[in-house]
Amino acid sequence: GILHEDLRLLLETSMPAKKKKVLLGVADAKIGAAILEELGYQCQTGGGVAEILRGIRLHFHALVKGLTAQSASKAQLGLGHSYSRAKVKFNVNRVDNMIIQSISLLDQLDKDINTFSMRVREWYGYHFPELIKIVSENYTYCRLAKFIGNRKELSEENLEGLEEIVMDAAKAQAILEASRSSMGMDISPLDLINIESFSSRVISLSEYRKGLQEYLRSKMSQVAPSLSALIGEVVGARLISHAGSLTNLAKYPASTVQILGAEKALFRALKTRGNTPKYGLIFHSTFIGRAAAKNKGRISRYLANKCTIASRIDCFSEVPTSVFGDKLREQVEERLAFYETGEPPRKNLEVMQEAMVEASEVVAEVKRKQEKKEKKRKKREKRWLETLAAAAEENSVPEPEENDVEPKKKKKKKKQQEAESEPEENGMEEEPVPKKKRKLMAEADLDEEEEEEEEEEKKKKKKKKKARDSKED
Repeated sequence: GILHEDLRLLLETSMPAKKKKVLLGVADAKIGAAILEELGYQCQTGGGVAEILRGIRLHFHALVKGLTAQSASKAQLGLGHSYSRAKVKFNVNRVDNMIIQSISLLDQLDKDINTFSMRVREWYGYHFPELIKIVSENYTYCRLAKFIGNRKELSEENLEGLEEIVMDAAKAQAILEASRSSMGMDISPLDLINIESFSSRVISLSEYRKGLQEYLRSKMSQVAPSLSALIGEVVGARLISHAGSLTNLAKYPASTVQILGAEKALFRALKTRGNTPKYGLIFHSTFIGRAAAKNKGRISRYLANKCTIASRIDCFSEVPTSVFGDKLREQVEERLAFYETGEPPRKNLEVMQEAMVEASEVVAEVKRKQEKKEKKRKKREKRWLETLAAAAEENSVPEPEENDVEPKKKKKKKKQQEAESEPEENGMEEEPVPKKKRKLMAEADLDEEEEEEEEEEKKKKKKKKKARDSKED
Protein backbone atom coordinates (compact mmCIF):
# COMPACT_ATOMS: atom_id res chain seq x y z
CA GLY A 1 0.00 0.00 0.00
CA ILE A 2 2.83 2.41 0.88
CA LEU A 3 4.67 1.64 -2.35
CA HIS A 4 1.50 2.04 -4.43
CA GLU A 5 0.82 5.53 -3.03
CA ASP A 6 4.41 6.68 -3.54
CA LEU A 7 4.60 5.32 -7.08
CA ARG A 8 1.31 7.00 -7.88
CA LEU A 9 2.83 10.26 -6.68
CA LEU A 10 5.91 9.68 -8.83
CA LEU A 11 3.85 8.97 -11.94
CA GLU A 12 1.20 11.66 -11.56
CA THR A 13 3.22 14.65 -10.31
CA SER A 14 5.44 16.69 -12.59
CA MET A 15 8.47 17.09 -10.29
CA PRO A 16 12.21 17.03 -11.07
CA ALA A 17 13.87 13.65 -11.64
CA LYS A 18 16.20 14.13 -8.65
CA LYS A 19 13.26 14.59 -6.29
CA LYS A 20 11.52 11.54 -7.79
CA LYS A 21 14.66 9.45 -7.13
CA VAL A 22 14.67 10.55 -3.47
CA LEU A 23 10.96 9.61 -3.14
CA LEU A 24 11.63 6.19 -4.67
CA GLY A 25 14.42 5.60 -2.17
CA VAL A 26 12.07 6.48 0.70
CA ALA A 27 9.50 3.98 -0.63
CA ASP A 28 12.15 1.20 -0.82
CA ALA A 29 13.29 1.97 2.72
CA LYS A 30 9.67 1.76 3.99
CA ILE A 31 9.15 -1.63 2.33
CA GLY A 32 12.48 -2.91 3.69
CA ALA A 33 11.57 -1.82 7.22
CA ALA A 34 8.12 -3.45 6.92
CA ILE A 35 9.65 -6.79 5.74
CA LEU A 36 12.21 -6.70 8.58
CA GLU A 37 9.46 -6.04 11.13
CA GLU A 38 7.06 -8.73 9.85
CA LEU A 39 9.36 -11.53 8.65
CA GLY A 40 12.73 -10.75 10.28
CA TYR A 41 14.69 -10.60 7.00
CA GLN A 42 17.31 -7.89 6.54
CA CYS A 43 16.70 -6.00 3.28
CA GLN A 44 19.16 -3.96 1.25
CA THR A 45 17.67 -0.69 -0.02
CA GLY A 46 19.38 1.93 -2.13
CA GLY A 47 20.15 3.05 -5.64
CA GLY A 48 21.97 -0.19 -6.49
CA VAL A 49 18.82 -2.29 -5.90
CA ALA A 50 16.80 -0.19 -8.35
CA GLU A 51 19.53 -0.52 -10.98
CA ILE A 52 19.66 -4.32 -10.54
CA LEU A 53 15.88 -4.62 -10.89
CA ARG A 54 15.96 -2.41 -14.00
CA GLY A 55 18.66 -4.66 -15.51
CA ILE A 56 16.66 -7.82 -14.71
CA ARG A 57 13.53 -6.35 -16.38
CA LEU A 58 15.56 -5.31 -19.42
CA HIS A 59 17.36 -8.65 -19.94
CA PHE A 60 14.65 -10.97 -18.53
CA HIS A 61 14.20 -12.82 -21.83
CA ALA A 62 17.94 -13.62 -21.89
CA LEU A 63 17.97 -14.90 -18.29
CA VAL A 64 15.04 -17.35 -18.72
CA LYS A 65 15.48 -20.31 -21.08
CA GLY A 66 13.01 -20.56 -23.97
CA LEU A 67 11.78 -16.99 -23.51
CA THR A 68 12.28 -14.52 -26.35
CA ALA A 69 11.96 -10.73 -26.30
CA GLN A 70 8.82 -10.96 -28.45
CA SER A 71 7.08 -13.48 -26.15
CA ALA A 72 8.07 -11.40 -23.09
CA SER A 73 6.48 -8.28 -24.61
CA LYS A 74 3.36 -10.34 -25.46
CA ALA A 75 3.21 -11.61 -21.88
CA GLN A 76 3.46 -8.04 -20.55
CA LEU A 77 0.67 -6.93 -22.90
CA GLY A 78 -1.52 -9.88 -21.83
CA LEU A 79 -0.90 -9.04 -18.17
CA GLY A 80 -1.92 -5.44 -18.83
CA HIS A 81 -5.11 -6.55 -20.60
CA SER A 82 -6.06 -9.01 -17.85
CA TYR A 83 -5.46 -6.33 -15.20
CA SER A 84 -7.69 -3.89 -17.11
CA ARG A 85 -10.42 -6.54 -17.49
CA ALA A 86 -10.28 -7.30 -13.78
CA LYS A 87 -10.65 -3.60 -12.97
CA VAL A 88 -13.62 -3.25 -15.34
CA LYS A 89 -15.33 -6.46 -14.14
CA PHE A 90 -14.99 -5.56 -10.46
CA ASN A 91 -18.75 -5.80 -9.96
CA VAL A 92 -21.04 -6.33 -12.94
CA ASN A 93 -24.18 -5.11 -11.14
CA ARG A 94 -22.57 -1.84 -10.06
CA VAL A 95 -21.12 -0.66 -13.37
CA ASP A 96 -22.05 2.99 -13.88
CA ASN A 97 -21.12 3.01 -17.60
CA MET A 98 -24.64 1.74 -18.39
CA ILE A 99 -26.18 4.67 -16.49
CA ILE A 100 -24.06 7.18 -18.44
CA GLN A 101 -25.06 5.64 -21.78
CA SER A 102 -28.76 5.33 -20.91
CA ILE A 103 -29.14 8.94 -19.66
CA SER A 104 -27.37 10.23 -22.79
CA LEU A 105 -29.71 8.14 -24.96
CA LEU A 106 -32.72 9.36 -22.96
CA ASP A 107 -31.81 13.01 -23.59
CA GLN A 108 -31.28 12.31 -27.29
CA LEU A 109 -34.63 10.50 -27.52
CA ASP A 110 -36.42 13.46 -25.90
CA LYS A 111 -35.04 15.80 -28.57
CA ASP A 112 -35.86 13.41 -31.42
CA ILE A 113 -39.40 12.67 -30.22
CA ASN A 114 -40.15 16.41 -29.88
CA THR A 115 -38.83 17.09 -33.41
CA PHE A 116 -40.75 14.19 -34.96
CA SER A 117 -43.96 15.08 -33.09
CA MET A 118 -43.75 18.64 -34.40
CA ARG A 119 -43.40 17.22 -37.92
CA VAL A 120 -46.52 15.03 -37.43
CA ARG A 121 -48.47 18.06 -36.14
CA GLU A 122 -47.52 20.14 -39.17
CA TRP A 123 -48.16 17.31 -41.62
CA TYR A 124 -51.53 16.18 -40.24
CA GLY A 125 -52.53 19.78 -39.37
CA TYR A 126 -53.22 20.53 -43.02
CA HIS A 127 -56.02 17.95 -42.94
CA PHE A 128 -57.34 18.39 -39.36
CA PRO A 129 -56.04 21.69 -37.83
CA GLU A 130 -58.55 21.78 -34.92
CA LEU A 131 -57.01 18.64 -33.30
CA ILE A 132 -53.88 20.58 -32.18
CA LYS A 133 -55.97 22.87 -29.93
CA ILE A 134 -57.92 19.99 -28.36
CA VAL A 135 -54.92 17.66 -27.69
CA SER A 136 -51.59 19.20 -26.69
CA GLU A 137 -49.57 16.10 -25.66
CA ASN A 138 -47.27 14.76 -28.41
CA TYR A 139 -47.72 11.02 -27.73
CA THR A 140 -51.54 11.26 -27.59
CA TYR A 141 -51.63 13.43 -30.73
CA CYS A 142 -49.61 10.85 -32.71
CA ARG A 143 -51.90 8.04 -31.53
CA LEU A 144 -54.99 10.05 -32.55
CA ALA A 145 -53.51 10.89 -35.97
CA LYS A 146 -52.94 7.18 -36.55
CA PHE A 147 -56.39 6.19 -35.24
CA ILE A 148 -58.49 8.86 -37.03
CA GLY A 149 -56.82 8.89 -40.46
CA ASN A 150 -59.35 10.60 -42.72
CA ARG A 151 -61.51 12.87 -40.52
CA LYS A 152 -64.50 12.47 -42.86
CA GLU A 153 -64.73 8.77 -41.96
CA LEU A 154 -64.93 9.52 -38.21
CA SER A 155 -68.36 8.65 -36.74
CA GLU A 156 -70.17 7.80 -33.49
CA GLU A 157 -68.86 4.23 -33.71
CA ASN A 158 -65.28 5.51 -33.24
CA LEU A 159 -66.17 7.43 -30.06
CA GLU A 160 -65.24 4.55 -27.76
CA GLY A 161 -61.80 4.21 -29.38
CA LEU A 162 -61.23 7.96 -29.03
CA GLU A 163 -62.13 7.79 -25.32
CA GLU A 164 -59.59 4.98 -24.78
CA ILE A 165 -56.81 7.08 -26.31
CA VAL A 166 -57.70 10.47 -24.78
CA MET A 167 -58.99 9.05 -21.43
CA ASP A 168 -61.66 11.80 -21.37
CA ALA A 169 -65.23 11.56 -22.71
CA ALA A 170 -65.62 15.35 -23.16
CA LYS A 171 -62.43 15.60 -25.22
CA ALA A 172 -63.47 12.63 -27.39
CA GLN A 173 -66.84 14.30 -28.09
CA ALA A 174 -65.08 17.59 -28.92
CA ILE A 175 -62.80 15.81 -31.42
CA LEU A 176 -65.84 14.20 -33.08
CA GLU A 177 -67.68 17.54 -33.39
CA ALA A 178 -64.56 19.31 -34.67
CA SER A 179 -64.06 16.65 -37.35
CA ARG A 180 -67.57 17.35 -38.71
CA SER A 181 -67.06 21.12 -39.01
CA SER A 182 -63.33 21.19 -39.76
CA MET A 183 -61.89 23.69 -42.23
CA GLY A 184 -58.92 21.44 -43.15
CA MET A 185 -58.06 20.46 -46.69
CA ASP A 186 -58.83 17.07 -48.22
CA ILE A 187 -56.04 14.49 -48.19
CA SER A 188 -55.22 11.60 -50.52
CA PRO A 189 -55.03 7.97 -49.30
CA LEU A 190 -51.29 7.77 -50.17
CA ASP A 191 -50.51 10.82 -47.99
CA LEU A 192 -52.56 9.32 -45.16
CA ILE A 193 -50.58 6.05 -45.35
CA ASN A 194 -47.31 7.98 -45.02
CA ILE A 195 -48.59 10.05 -42.09
CA GLU A 196 -49.85 6.92 -40.29
CA SER A 197 -46.56 5.04 -40.77
CA PHE A 198 -44.57 8.04 -39.48
CA SER A 199 -46.95 8.40 -36.50
CA SER A 200 -46.48 4.72 -35.64
CA ARG A 201 -42.67 5.27 -35.65
CA VAL A 202 -43.00 8.19 -33.23
CA ILE A 203 -45.32 6.09 -30.99
CA SER A 204 -42.83 3.20 -30.92
CA LEU A 205 -40.01 5.64 -30.02
CA SER A 206 -42.09 7.06 -27.16
CA GLU A 207 -42.84 3.55 -25.84
CA TYR A 208 -39.14 2.63 -26.07
CA ARG A 209 -38.32 5.78 -24.09
CA LYS A 210 -40.66 4.62 -21.28
CA GLY A 211 -38.90 1.24 -21.17
CA LEU A 212 -35.49 2.94 -21.11
CA GLN A 213 -36.57 5.14 -18.21
CA GLU A 214 -37.63 2.03 -16.25
CA TYR A 215 -34.25 0.43 -17.01
CA LEU A 216 -32.46 3.58 -15.80
CA ARG A 217 -34.54 3.57 -12.60
CA SER A 218 -33.69 -0.07 -11.84
CA LYS A 219 -30.00 0.49 -12.65
CA MET A 220 -29.79 3.55 -10.40
CA SER A 221 -31.40 1.61 -7.53
CA GLN A 222 -28.60 -0.98 -7.89
CA VAL A 223 -25.63 1.37 -8.42
CA ALA A 224 -26.54 4.53 -6.46
CA PRO A 225 -29.68 3.93 -4.33
CA SER A 226 -28.95 6.69 -1.79
CA LEU A 227 -28.31 9.34 -4.45
CA SER A 228 -31.46 8.38 -6.41
CA ALA A 229 -33.55 8.39 -3.19
CA LEU A 230 -32.24 11.86 -2.32
CA ILE A 231 -32.37 13.73 -5.62
CA GLY A 232 -34.18 11.42 -8.07
CA GLU A 233 -33.01 8.92 -10.68
CA VAL A 234 -32.72 11.30 -13.64
CA VAL A 235 -30.85 14.12 -11.86
CA GLY A 236 -28.59 11.59 -10.10
CA ALA A 237 -27.81 9.88 -13.41
CA ARG A 238 -27.01 13.28 -14.99
CA LEU A 239 -24.59 14.07 -12.14
CA ILE A 240 -22.83 10.70 -12.59
CA SER A 241 -22.70 11.18 -16.37
CA HIS A 242 -21.26 14.70 -16.07
CA ALA A 243 -18.65 13.60 -13.53
CA GLY A 244 -17.62 10.61 -15.70
CA SER A 245 -18.29 7.92 -13.07
CA LEU A 246 -19.69 7.45 -9.58
CA THR A 247 -16.14 7.30 -8.17
CA ASN A 248 -15.28 10.67 -9.73
CA LEU A 249 -18.49 12.16 -8.33
CA ALA A 250 -17.62 10.78 -4.87
CA LYS A 251 -14.19 12.46 -5.09
CA TYR A 252 -15.67 15.90 -5.81
CA PRO A 253 -16.20 18.37 -2.95
CA ALA A 254 -19.70 19.73 -2.31
CA SER A 255 -18.80 23.11 -3.87
CA THR A 256 -17.99 21.38 -7.18
CA VAL A 257 -21.16 19.24 -7.10
CA GLN A 258 -23.22 22.41 -6.52
CA ILE A 259 -22.12 24.05 -9.81
CA LEU A 260 -21.65 20.83 -11.81
CA GLY A 261 -23.13 21.54 -15.23
CA ALA A 262 -22.72 25.35 -15.00
CA GLU A 263 -19.04 25.52 -15.94
CA LYS A 264 -19.58 28.00 -18.78
CA ALA A 265 -21.41 30.44 -16.48
CA LEU A 266 -18.73 30.00 -13.80
CA PHE A 267 -15.81 30.81 -16.10
CA ARG A 268 -17.71 33.74 -17.63
CA ALA A 269 -18.36 35.10 -14.11
CA LEU A 270 -14.69 34.68 -13.15
CA LYS A 271 -13.59 36.41 -16.36
CA THR A 272 -15.97 39.36 -16.02
CA ARG A 273 -15.68 39.38 -12.18
CA GLY A 274 -19.45 39.03 -11.85
CA ASN A 275 -21.61 36.83 -9.62
CA THR A 276 -20.77 33.09 -9.78
CA PRO A 277 -23.65 30.63 -10.43
CA LYS A 278 -25.51 29.19 -7.44
CA TYR A 279 -26.50 25.84 -9.00
CA GLY A 280 -25.92 23.64 -12.02
CA LEU A 281 -27.58 20.29 -12.69
CA ILE A 282 -29.12 20.13 -9.18
CA PHE A 283 -31.41 23.03 -10.20
CA HIS A 284 -33.70 20.38 -11.78
CA SER A 285 -34.32 18.93 -8.30
CA THR A 286 -37.75 19.57 -6.75
CA PHE A 287 -36.20 21.09 -3.59
CA ILE A 288 -34.81 24.19 -5.35
CA GLY A 289 -38.10 24.69 -7.20
CA ARG A 290 -40.00 24.62 -3.90
CA ALA A 291 -37.66 27.05 -2.11
CA ALA A 292 -38.32 30.78 -2.04
CA ALA A 293 -36.22 33.05 -4.31
CA LYS A 294 -34.07 34.34 -1.44
CA ASN A 295 -33.39 30.79 -0.14
CA LYS A 296 -32.54 29.10 -3.45
CA GLY A 297 -28.80 29.59 -3.04
CA ARG A 298 -28.79 28.36 0.56
CA ILE A 299 -30.85 25.23 -0.20
CA SER A 300 -28.70 24.44 -3.26
CA ARG A 301 -25.55 24.57 -1.11
CA TYR A 302 -27.16 22.31 1.51
CA LEU A 303 -28.46 19.89 -1.15
CA ALA A 304 -25.02 19.68 -2.81
CA ASN A 305 -23.53 18.79 0.57
CA LYS A 306 -26.04 15.95 1.03
CA CYS A 307 -25.52 14.74 -2.57
CA THR A 308 -21.77 14.42 -1.92
CA ILE A 309 -22.41 12.36 1.22
CA ALA A 310 -24.90 10.10 -0.62
CA SER A 311 -22.54 9.53 -3.58
CA ARG A 312 -19.67 8.57 -1.24
CA ILE A 313 -21.87 6.16 0.69
CA ASP A 314 -23.02 4.53 -2.59
CA CYS A 315 -19.49 4.34 -4.00
CA PHE A 316 -17.72 2.80 -1.01
CA SER A 317 -20.39 0.68 0.74
CA GLU A 318 -20.32 -3.10 0.23
CA VAL A 319 -24.11 -3.58 0.27
CA PRO A 320 -25.74 -0.40 -1.14
CA THR A 321 -29.05 0.57 0.49
CA SER A 322 -31.40 3.55 0.13
CA VAL A 323 -31.67 4.08 3.92
CA PHE A 324 -29.10 6.88 4.02
CA GLY A 325 -30.67 8.57 0.98
CA ASP A 326 -34.11 8.58 2.63
CA LYS A 327 -32.66 10.08 5.83
CA LEU A 328 -30.72 12.74 3.89
CA ARG A 329 -33.91 13.61 2.00
CA GLU A 330 -35.73 14.05 5.32
CA GLN A 331 -32.94 16.42 6.42
CA VAL A 332 -33.35 18.55 3.29
CA GLU A 333 -37.14 18.63 3.85
CA GLU A 334 -36.55 19.78 7.44
CA ARG A 335 -34.16 22.48 6.26
CA LEU A 336 -36.77 23.72 3.76
CA ALA A 337 -39.37 23.85 6.55
CA PHE A 338 -36.85 25.73 8.73
CA TYR A 339 -36.40 28.43 6.07
CA GLU A 340 -40.19 28.81 5.70
CA THR A 341 -41.51 28.40 9.27
CA GLY A 342 -38.41 28.69 11.47
CA GLU A 343 -38.87 25.21 13.01
CA PRO A 344 -35.36 23.96 13.99
CA PRO A 345 -34.27 20.77 12.19
CA ARG A 346 -32.78 17.68 13.88
CA LYS A 347 -29.03 17.46 14.39
CA ASN A 348 -27.01 15.59 11.76
CA LEU A 349 -25.51 13.27 14.40
CA GLU A 350 -28.93 12.01 15.55
CA VAL A 351 -30.15 11.40 11.99
CA MET A 352 -26.98 9.52 11.02
CA GLN A 353 -27.15 7.34 14.14
CA GLU A 354 -30.73 6.37 13.24
CA ALA A 355 -29.64 5.69 9.66
CA MET A 356 -26.76 3.48 10.83
CA VAL A 357 -29.12 1.34 12.95
CA GLU A 358 -31.63 0.94 10.11
CA ALA A 359 -28.91 0.30 7.52
CA SER A 360 -27.31 -2.43 9.65
CA GLU A 361 -30.73 -4.17 9.89
CA VAL A 362 -31.27 -3.90 6.13
CA VAL A 363 -27.76 -5.19 5.34
CA ALA A 364 -28.24 -8.14 7.72
CA GLU A 365 -31.58 -8.94 6.02
CA VAL A 366 -29.99 -8.76 2.55
CA LYS A 367 -27.11 -11.02 3.59
CA ARG A 368 -29.55 -13.48 5.15
CA LYS A 369 -31.57 -13.59 1.93
CA GLN A 370 -28.43 -14.13 -0.13
CA GLU A 371 -27.39 -17.02 2.12
CA LYS A 372 -30.89 -18.49 1.86
CA LYS A 373 -30.80 -18.25 -1.94
CA GLU A 374 -27.40 -19.91 -2.00
CA LYS A 375 -28.68 -22.76 0.20
CA LYS A 376 -31.74 -23.24 -2.04
CA ARG A 377 -29.53 -23.27 -5.10
CA LYS A 378 -27.26 -25.89 -3.55
CA LYS A 379 -30.29 -28.00 -2.55
CA ARG A 380 -31.66 -27.75 -6.07
CA GLU A 381 -28.33 -28.80 -7.55
CA LYS A 382 -28.07 -31.70 -5.10
CA ARG A 383 -31.56 -32.98 -5.93
CA TRP A 384 -30.90 -32.57 -9.62
CA LEU A 385 -27.70 -34.61 -9.31
CA GLU A 386 -29.57 -37.27 -7.32
CA THR A 387 -32.26 -37.54 -10.00
CA LEU A 388 -29.59 -37.77 -12.69
CA ALA A 389 -27.80 -40.51 -10.76
CA ALA A 390 -31.08 -42.43 -10.26
CA ALA A 391 -31.89 -42.13 -13.96
CA ALA A 392 -28.38 -43.32 -14.88
CA GLU A 393 -28.77 -46.36 -12.57
CA GLU A 394 -32.10 -47.29 -14.19
CA ASN A 395 -30.73 -46.94 -17.71
CA SER A 396 -27.53 -48.90 -17.08
CA VAL A 397 -28.85 -52.53 -16.81
CA PRO A 398 -25.97 -55.12 -16.55
CA GLU A 399 -25.74 -57.68 -19.39
CA PRO A 400 -26.43 -61.30 -18.32
CA GLU A 401 -23.64 -63.87 -18.38
CA GLU A 402 -24.06 -67.54 -19.33
CA ASN A 403 -23.74 -68.86 -15.76
CA ASP A 404 -26.05 -66.21 -14.27
CA VAL A 405 -29.28 -67.26 -15.96
CA GLU A 406 -30.96 -68.86 -12.90
CA PRO A 407 -30.33 -65.99 -10.45
CA LYS A 408 -31.91 -63.61 -12.97
CA LYS A 409 -35.07 -65.73 -13.07
CA LYS A 410 -35.25 -65.71 -9.28
CA LYS A 411 -34.96 -61.92 -9.30
CA LYS A 412 -37.79 -61.73 -11.84
CA LYS A 413 -39.98 -63.96 -9.66
CA LYS A 414 -39.26 -61.78 -6.63
CA LYS A 415 -40.18 -58.64 -8.58
CA GLN A 416 -43.46 -60.28 -9.71
CA GLN A 417 -44.30 -61.26 -6.14
CA GLU A 418 -43.60 -57.70 -4.90
CA ALA A 419 -45.76 -56.25 -7.67
CA GLU A 420 -48.64 -58.62 -6.77
CA SER A 421 -48.33 -57.90 -3.04
CA GLU A 422 -48.62 -54.08 -3.60
CA PRO A 423 -52.24 -52.78 -3.41
CA GLU A 424 -53.62 -51.75 -6.79
CA GLU A 425 -55.65 -48.54 -6.78
CA ASN A 426 -58.98 -48.80 -8.67
CA GLY A 427 -57.75 -52.01 -10.30
CA MET A 428 -55.09 -50.15 -12.33
CA GLU A 429 -51.38 -50.82 -12.20
CA GLU A 430 -48.96 -47.94 -11.53
CA GLU A 431 -47.01 -46.81 -14.55
CA PRO A 432 -43.29 -46.01 -14.24
CA VAL A 433 -42.65 -42.24 -13.92
CA PRO A 434 -40.49 -40.83 -16.75
CA LYS A 435 -37.44 -38.58 -16.20
CA LYS A 436 -39.10 -35.31 -17.19
CA LYS A 437 -42.03 -35.95 -14.83
CA ARG A 438 -39.63 -36.77 -11.98
CA LYS A 439 -37.77 -33.49 -12.61
CA LEU A 440 -41.01 -31.49 -12.66
CA MET A 441 -42.21 -33.18 -9.48
CA ALA A 442 -38.92 -32.35 -7.73
CA GLU A 443 -39.16 -28.71 -8.86
CA ALA A 444 -42.79 -28.51 -7.68
CA ASP A 445 -41.75 -29.84 -4.24
CA LEU A 446 -39.03 -27.18 -4.08
CA ASP A 447 -41.47 -24.42 -5.05
CA GLU A 448 -43.91 -25.58 -2.35
CA GLU A 449 -41.09 -25.50 0.23
CA GLU A 450 -40.09 -21.99 -0.87
CA GLU A 451 -43.70 -20.77 -0.63
CA GLU A 452 -44.04 -22.24 2.89
CA GLU A 453 -40.81 -20.53 3.97
CA GLU A 454 -41.95 -17.18 2.54
CA GLU A 455 -45.30 -17.48 4.35
CA GLU A 456 -43.47 -18.20 7.63
CA GLU A 457 -41.25 -15.13 7.07
CA LYS A 458 -44.30 -12.93 6.40
CA LYS A 459 -45.97 -14.18 9.60
CA LYS A 460 -42.78 -13.42 11.60
CA LYS A 461 -42.57 -9.90 10.11
CA LYS A 462 -46.24 -9.24 10.96
CA LYS A 463 -45.63 -10.37 14.56
CA LYS A 464 -42.56 -8.11 14.84
CA LYS A 465 -44.50 -5.15 13.40
CA LYS A 466 -47.37 -5.73 15.87
CA ALA A 467 -44.87 -5.89 18.74
CA ARG A 468 -43.24 -2.60 17.60
CA ASP A 469 -46.64 -0.87 17.25
CA SER A 470 -47.67 -2.01 20.70
CA LYS A 471 -44.35 -0.71 22.15
CA GLU A 472 -44.81 2.65 20.40
CA ASP A 473 -48.42 2.90 21.73
